[in-house]
Amino acid sequence: MAKVIVWNLMTLEGFFEGKEKWDLSFHGDAWGDELSALSSEFGRKAGLLVFGRVTYEGMKAYWTTNEDEGEGEVKGFMNALPKLVASRSLTTSDWNNTTVTADITGEITHRKAEAGKDIYVFGSAELTESLLAAGLVDEIMIAVAPVTIGQGTPLFKPNAEKRHYALIAARPLQNGTVILHYEVKPAA
Repeated sequence: MAKVIVWNLMTLEGFFEGKEKWDLSFHGDAWGDELSALSSEFGRKAGLLVFGRVTYEGMKAYWTTNEDEGEGEVKGFMNALPKLVASRSLTTSDWNNTTVTADITGEITHRKAEAGKDIYVFGSAELTESLLAAGLVDEIMIAVAPVTIGQGTPLFKPNAEKRHYALIAARPLQNGTVILHYEVKPAA
């Protein structure tokens, strides 16, 4: 059975993007050789990448046009791996190996039951909340950047129900970023 693993970067105060959509400038405070290596590791471990529509649009725009040679291996993974997009407004995609679904919980339930590599959810705070509420997320990995930005979009929704997590690992990086890896505990 595949695990569903949510991955994201956030600021100390819990924002995964700045005041404006796609303001990810704080990622530079977290990025370095260690996160680059982790990104490559994700690419080798992933069997499926999952995005909400907004994250999908940004990822597609970036990874299909990015010419940064330093991101070659990650770019290869991002473009080659199977991708699943949760959307009620899109029905198709022209990004390589991408399926669009309006029934993300049904699709994830089906794919999670199959044997294979893990399913990674990147970004997508609203999608993450939906999958957590449905009991479909097994693990959450967060890179906490050593920065505050004052305003932004929180990764976890303020009105979400109380949930419990068990720490799997906490790994400080040389630049002060800390990667927190949690198992999602089943609802009581």
